[in-house]
Amino acid sequence: MFVSLLINTLSLLAIAYLMQGVHIKSFWSALILAIVLAVVNTIVRPIALFISLPVNLLTLGLFTFVVNAAMLKMASSFVGGVYIDGWGTAIIAAILLSLISSILYWIVY
Repeated sequence: MFVSLLINTLSLLAIAYLMQGVHIKSFWSALILAIVLAVVNTIVRPIALFISLPVNLLTLGLFTFVVNAAMLKMASSFVGGVYIDGWGTAIIAAILLSLISSILYWIVY
């Protein structure tokens, strides 16, 4: 679990470095964001996916990117020192987060 948290923290820092619209002040802010994001993804994301199921079926699963962006934006609103400029930035950041995390998981495991 600690390795997973560290991978997500490093992924968030990489996204802040790569994108101009994602602002993370410190490593600790990224770590807290990773923890809050894990909690939000555990509690809120399944409910949001269930509610958006009809739209998700119509878009062949692409609406999941919007749900992931909403979870990232929601988590960032709870953490000081983290700011995401807009919804477009949040969608791109969510896609990058899944890609970078997947690559880091592949390297570690």
